Amino acid sequence: MAAIKPVPPFYTKLAMILISAIALFYIAILGKSILSPLLFALLFSVLLLPIAGFLETKLRLHRSLAAILSVVLLMISIAVIIYIVVSQVSSLSENWPQFKLQLLTSLEELQKWISVKFHLNMKRQNNYVNNAAAQLLTNGPSMISSTLLSLSSVLLFVVLSMIDTFFLLFYRRLLVKFLIGVFREENSAAVYDIIAQVQIRIRQYIKGLLLEMVIVSTVCCLALWIMGVNYPVLLGLLTGLLNLIPYIGIFISLLLSSLVTFATAGVGKILLVIITLFGIHLVDANLLLPMIVGAKVRLNGLITIMGVIVGGSVWGITGAFLAIPVIAILKIVFDRIESLQPWGMLLGDGKEEKETEPLKVEIINMENEKNQG
Repeated sequence: MAAIKPVPPFYTKLAMILISAIALFYIAILGKSILSPLLFALLFSVLLLPIAGFLETKLRLHRSLAAILSVVLLMISIAVIIYIVVSQVSSLSENWPQFKLQLLTSLEELQKWISVKFHLNMKRQNNYVNNAAAQLLTNGPSMISSTLLSLSSVLLFVVLSMIDTFFLLFYRRLLVKFLIGVFREENSAAVYDIIAQVQIRIRQYIKGLLLEMVIVSTVCCLALWIMGVNYPVLLGLLTGLLNLIPYIGIFISLLLSSLVTFATAGVGKILLVIITLFGIHLVDANLLLPMIVGAKVRLNGLITIMGVIVGGSVWGITGAFLAIPVIAILKIVFDRIESLQPWGMLLGDGKEEKETEPLKVEIINMENEKNQG
């Protein structure tokens, strides 16, 4: 007669869960410089996997060359987006004398309005401004050094992400074999299912984000152009790009758009710009995001917001962006492990998942790659 395994009491399970969660967060904080480029590389490699597979199977390129060309294509795409933004910023710098004059005029109008509404004379306002400027000059060297340090860290982050993307594409078959070996051959079907679901879900999520970015950028450009705001293309592009950061990007774009509008069009149009951008954000958050992006990851709103807040507190903007795909991957894993299925149900949106044709095709492709390897 087989011995019955003792079931640990609830408080023991709770303690184990809390200790594991604390350990994971501690490791995440310590390993940010290594883990964050690796997670971005995972997203990039999943997105580029069909391209690398096409280059290998159709064009008969070596795996390393196919991976390199896929990464180069990704870098070119990113460079094009950066070039468009930089070209718009350069047009702003070319009009800097006019921009500076409009900014000074707007500041003078604002000071007059403050003087009338709050009975704060111009001399006291100038004293506040001079004190703030003196403090800024005092902290200037440290601000410049921190800015240069942040730029160098961003450059290092991009380089590490591209290198990790190449190696993930190159060693993808080895990684699949490793996972099957870790979880035993009899669980290979479940491993293939999880990997295929992660690929499909993340790929759809990234495509949805890109489509959402294009729509929001186009609508913002048109709306700002109709209102007669200067630099509508620049502000629309920045709004679309910053919108990729859930719940946080819209406030950054509102701040930037308000500053540019204040300097170029005065105080009158600031409120109109804020209302317009906020209205676009409401339509995006309640209509576009659930239809284009939310249906791909199948997470409920509460978990999404909490994930973004926790990710932002741990890794900053990087964590806020990565929170949703990481939680989506965890949900896929939880749904396929019997003891963790209640957690997967907690993360989900309450809709049942059905096996789709792309999932079957993805599993067949991975089995073919295994046979080729």
